Amino acid sequence: MVKTIVSLFGAAAMVFSLAAVSVAEEGHKMGGGSGQGIKGMSKEDLIKLALSAAPAGIAKDASVMIPGEDGKMVEAKKGTNGFTCFPDVDGQPVPDPICSDPAASQWVSDLMAGAPKPTNTAPGISYMAQGGWHFEKDGKIVMKNEPGAKTVQEPPHWMVFWPFDSKASGMPAMPGALGTYVMFDGTPYAHLMVYQNPKGIK
Repeated sequence: MVKTIVSLFGAAAMVFSLAAVSVAEEGHKMGGGSGQGIKGMSKEDLIKLALSAAPAGIAKDASVMIPGEDGKMVEAKKGTNGFTCFPDVDGQPVPDPICSDPAASQWVSDLMAGAPKPTNTAPGISYMAQGGWHFEKDGKIVMKNEPGAKTVQEPPHWMVFWPFDSKASGMPAMPGALGTYVMFDGTPYAHLMVYQNPKGIK
């Protein structure tokens, strides 16, 4: 059953990647910004930034979580569609907002908690229309920043959080002209990356 699901997602990703080629060929670029991250942003601006991660049809009914005065996340906007958006993920100079469904949120929660593997029981979807960041070392993507790793900006993209394998799917383990690849390949947290701007998804 899992192989069938992976195969189906792989085929879908190949189709979507055709629309992503022009984005991927531009390299790892993102929109501009102040270079100060989200520090000093107003509540209204944080909400707007968080919602900018997803297609309009999803953003309008999504919940938003932002840092409170004590640094802990608080709900700034209550949604109705199950998606939750955050104004920033990695704390880099240029914010990387994300919007995720419940399964994807569980996946991310497991990763941040250091769980041996994700516990979501269904494929999760996350959108990052402002792009994001990852770390590379020795020609591979690594799961966290470590000595010798370089920080790489990613173009607008969306993700499928479900077990993927580059060899089984025929997809690469690094970004390239295809625009679709398996990030963290060979680990329990391997997932599908699609370099396609979510804003173009209807």
